[in-house]
Amino acid sequence: MSDQECFQHHMPGDVCFGCGSANPAGLHIHSYWQGEEAVCHWQPQKIHEGWEGITCGGIIATLIDCHCMATAMATAVKNEGRALGSEPHYRFATGMMNIKYLKPTLNDHQIEVRAHVTEIKNDKKYTLECGVYVNGEKTAEATVVAFLVHRSDQAGGGAFG
Repeated sequence: MSDQECFQHHMPGDVCFGCGSANPAGLHIHSYWQGEEAVCHWQPQKIHEGWEGITCGGIIATLIDCHCMATAMATAVKNEGRALGSEPHYRFATGMMNIKYLKPTLNDHQIEVRAHVTEIKNDKKYTLECGVYVNGEKTAEATVVAFLVHRSDQAGGGAFG
């Protein structure tokens, strides 16, 4: 697994607004490993502003959400010693996001999102810590809970039963 291999390229049928490569109107974020941390770099545009020059808080929440769901998937695969894109495919859904906005996130600079899994329960509930940075300054931080909701190797694809 290459450090620059994009997680989202290994999520078949991903139509999500934030991370879906199959969504032409989406944000098209790309997450990859940088050591033990998952990193995403994304450049906001004028249409992503909440106030003049400031990235909309909802867009920031979407970046955190999608980056963390992809990080949970990539962590599950990595922990199994498998390559991204190998079977079975996993899908995660957000169970909880607690975001603390620390300062305005400038809209004319590249945003960096960093996340890592801090806890895994029953191979289905992943807790992650995530930070949002502009020019090396943290502008937001979040704790996110991701639930495994789909496994391609289980009848019906469900993870809960």
